[in-house]
Amino acid sequence: MPLRFTLRQLEYLVAVGECGSIAKAAQRVNVSSPSISTAIAQLEEEFGLPLFVRRHAQGLFLTQGGRQFVEEARAVLKAAGRLGDLANDITGKVRGPLSLGCLLTFAQVILPQLRRSFVARFPEVTIRQSECNQAEIYDGLRTAELDVALTYDLNIPPDIEFVELVSLPPYALFPDDHPLAGARQVTPADLAPHPMVLLDLPHSVDYFLGCFSEAGVSPQIAERTRDMGVMRSMVASGFGYSIANIRPSSDMAPDGMRLRYVPLVGPVRPMRLGLVLAEGARGALTIRAFIDHCRETITPDSAPGLRLRIDDGGSVGA
Repeated sequence: MPLRFTLRQLEYLVAVGECGSIAKAAQRVNVSSPSISTAIAQLEEEFGLPLFVRRHAQGLFLTQGGRQFVEEARAVLKAAGRLGDLANDITGKVRGPLSLGCLLTFAQVILPQLRRSFVARFPEVTIRQSECNQAEIYDGLRTAELDVALTYDLNIPPDIEFVELVSLPPYALFPDDHPLAGARQVTPADLAPHPMVLLDLPHSVDYFLGCFSEAGVSPQIAERTRDMGVMRSMVASGFGYSIANIRPSSDMAPDGMRLRYVPLVGPVRPMRLGLVLAEGARGALTIRAFIDHCRETITPDSAPGLRLRIDDGGSVGA
């Protein structure tokens, strides 16, 4: 019997199964909600069984058969992707889709320029980007929602490969009038008595708090935020200092106020910025090309949107 469904319909099925909502799935795959609904209805009609239970105001839930179909759909899509990789290897062309993730904390700084330079080099590649926290990146790689992602070496699981690009030591951010803003360097003990604005993201928060526990002191957390831009503006407005490993090229917070950057020294380790990918992902020519491009573009001497050198004022870009 000829097949009367498409890989695109299977992609929509997997998206709805993972998101539990047609609206969220539509956002993920960048199509309209009616297109998703139509695809699911066509699949259910084709196979003659319900794939989802619809509950008003609660979203969609996979039936037992639906769960099995989603697993098989993932396998089919993965196999189809290998055909594309094989074609690229045979022809030697870098082309096709690339699902790229990036850690929330520096996506706005690095990702646009990096993506633009890669596509300019390989115009037949179509990139779909996602900004995620660390836990979401790992989940995305395991479910094949992401092919590769830019992030830090924070709690890398054994089934995820990490490719280091640059090492980024930590620094403290201060408003212009903070008593420590003019220091050439600070320690966790210097920071501990002052109020802190904590960047509170999965895995990242353990690193920032670990800077203090390793030094045997505790920070005075006054504010928490999950957004890097909000953190920078709160610091610039005097709510407290913060800690980060990324310094944008501009020393201005998003609200236009100035920030001061001071190296954080003591028993603190730098974070390594690099790429994470699932096991076996290097077999794809497009992914290998992206890894090589990142190695050429993000180096200890330069990186898109970042300041990486210690300057005369005692600040470090990292």
